[in-house]
Amino acid sequence: MRLTPMILSNALCMAAMMAFVAVIGPIVRVLGLAEWHAGLTVTAAGLVWMLAARAWGRASDRRGRKPVLIAGLIGVGLAYLGLALFVDHALTQPPAVLVSILALVLLRGLLGAFFAAIAPALNALVADHAAPAQRVGQMAMLGAGNAIGMVVGPAAAGALATLGLSAPLYAAALLPWLALALLVPALPPARGHSARETSTLALSDPRIRLPLLAAFLGTYCVVSAQLVLGFFVLDRLDLNPAQGARAAGWALAAVGLALIAAQGLVSWRKHVSAKRWMSVGALLGAAGFAAAATATSMLAVILTCALAGAGMGLLFPAFQAAASNAVDHAEQGIAAGSVSAAQGLAMVCAPLVATLIYRIGPALPFVCSALLLVGLSLASARHRAPAAASGPAAQDPG
Repeated sequence: MRLTPMILSNALCMAAMMAFVAVIGPIVRVLGLAEWHAGLTVTAAGLVWMLAARAWGRASDRRGRKPVLIAGLIGVGLAYLGLALFVDHALTQPPAVLVSILALVLLRGLLGAFFAAIAPALNALVADHAAPAQRVGQMAMLGAGNAIGMVVGPAAAGALATLGLSAPLYAAALLPWLALALLVPALPPARGHSARETSTLALSDPRIRLPLLAAFLGTYCVVSAQLVLGFFVLDRLDLNPAQGARAAGWALAAVGLALIAAQGLVSWRKHVSAKRWMSVGALLGAAGFAAAATATSMLAVILTCALAGAGMGLLFPAFQAAASNAVDHAEQGIAAGSVSAAQGLAMVCAPLVATLIYRIGPALPFVCSALLLVGLSLASARHRAPAAASGPAAQDPG
């Protein structure tokens, strides 16, 4: 199994999703909507993602990874095309506010529903063909693809927006089809397990409690920081809006680059266990967020955000590999789907919680993230290793 097409496909899909986030603000303003309507579209995608991820993971266990990936990529491509067509039409002939809200929420929700298929199937595919000790490194390489998409997507969308606000959406709608062309020839034949072999794997299963907690807390901390960072630099550094946007952009770019570097380190240091990476990554992330809470200059904000990003880069592949190593070969898809669902839940909760506590004090979201990650680091260090998972075999599902 070739990993490079999977990494590139992951990067392309994440770039497509992040391109929308980069232009939703101006689109909302042109359509005469309120800022909270933009938040509603993002929250809707996270909610649908959370609800769909486990179902996609279970489907990949029963039907194989390849059909699920194909269905997910085609669905994302079609939903994105529909979103681009609607926005293009709405920008020239703005519909009623309610129509705009419903269309954006519905189309973004469809994107979330199909995008939810990709991460569980890709991570389960890695687990099918990699020994438990190798999974954290290979999942880190997949995660590096995600981080590349997070950096490139918004930058490319911003450049293309000079041609019109719908131009980035049309470009992004092509990326899932490119990912499909790259990925499908590289995938092994689809082979699933029978219904008798597969497991429902409850979310309360003790084998995956720690990875799910890490997935939720890690994603919550990242989304929380992304949401309040723009406000934080304005309030703490006393910048004007243009300066604040530039500072936040540099800080988020630093986070993305640190994520890529840290996940590269994980893929290189293959002998380090997922549990160790999880503990160290959470502690490093806590240090970064705690330092960010005290930052009083643009340079300090950028450096502390990069430190937090490095910690998250160690943490994310670790909890994915820990979940995979805790279950057997017939449960890989639903385990990966459960991790993705926990991340979706964090994407739903973070916007509300982070913005509410920001009103109490600008540093409070960063302090809370730091405390949560310290607790996660301690829990990871004290956690007893789960039973060894069965190794990969040639007959495992593709």
